[in-house]
Formats: sequence, C-alpha cells, structure tokens
Amino acid sequence: MLLQTHYDHENRQMCPEPVEHSRAEARRAQILDAAADCFRQHGFHGASISQISKAAGMSPGHIYHYFENKEAIISAIVASDLERFLTLTAEIRSACNVREAMLARVAEGIDQCLDPLTAGLKLEIVAEASRNPHVAEIVRAADQVCRESLMLTIRDVRGAAGHEDDDAKLAAMVEVLVTMFEGLQIRTIRNENIDRNVVIPLFQNALRNLLDNTP
Repeated sequence: MLLQTHYDHENRQMCPEPVEHSRAEARRAQILDAAADCFRQHGFHGASISQISKAAGMSPGHIYHYFENKEAIISAIVASDLERFLTLTAEIRSACNVREAMLARVAEGIDQCLDPLTAGLKLEIVAEASRNPHVAEIVRAADQVCRESLMLTIRDVRGAAGHEDDDAKLAAMVEVLVTMFEGLQIRTIRNENIDRNVVIPLFQNALRNLLDNTP
C-alpha cells in the first residue's frame, strides 16, 4: 500500500494534472480574447495591461503570469492563427482531389476575411509590425511558414495536372493568392456591404485560373 502511494505521488509529479493544464489553457484563451478586443478598440499602444486585465476579469499580475508583455500576447495570437492555417492546408493536401478541396474552402476563407472583428485585429497587428521591429519579426516568421505550406499545396495541385514549376513561379502564385484574401480584409473595413455570395464564385474562378496557369 505504501509502495503504491509512493508510486502515485511520483506519477503525479511526472505527469501534470490534466485539469490544471486545461485550466491554464482556458486562462490563456480568456486573456487572448480580452486582449484582442482591447487591441481592436484602442489599438496596440492604447490598450494597456490594466485594460486587458479588466476585460479578462483578472488581476494584472495574473496576466503577467501567462504573458511577459503585450508583444508576447501578439505572438500568441499570431501563433494561434498560424496553427489554424497549417491545419487547413494539411487537410486540403490530404484530400483525394487537392484542387477541388482548395476551391471548396474558398468560402470559409472569405467569411473570415469579411468578419470585421477578425479583419480589424489582423490589420492592427500588421500596423504595429510596421512600427515595431519585434512584432515585425513575429509576423514575418509566421507569414513565411504560411507561404511555405501554401506553396506545397499549390505544388501538389499543379504537379497532379502535369505542370513542373520552379520555386520562383510557385512563390509568385502564392503571393497573388494571399494578396487576394488579405486585400479583402482591407476592403471589408472600407466597404461593409460586400456581398459574399457574389464574391465567393469570383474568387473561386480566380483561383481556378491561377492553378491552371500555363507559361
């Protein structure tokens, strides 16, 4: 019995309680949601840790327990977006027909771009990156990983159709595709009346033309 108790104690030390881990993840998510709202409303510099803590319903000390500063919060937001994007591209590449899978997910991407809250937050982060070298490094590193994953996806589509493209061409195709979607984020701030039902088939046609492009 004593041996079993000792084993259980050592096992708990080696393996953190799942409940505590889940609680910590929930706290982090709570802080990130509150920070995102504050960044959208007040901008990166206008949003203080005090405001974020009030929005999150916890003390500033609790915020600093999870994040060193506001730049660390931005880094976590960017990392979360990157994880979702990599999951998306991995799912597309695992499809039986990668080309059709890409076209099918266009609507999902457009819905995200047309969401004013999502667009506002991403534009605020990009604006801060234009002023803050550390944030710029965070944003650019994530962007590179996104572009590499998208490049692999387009290479799969083009290769299946018999095209042999060099890296320079694939990189250019990625830039065109990314520009389409990121440009839509800016447009949804300028024009809140964009009709998704009209835009989606046009984007799908543009993507077909891009993927079918021949020299």
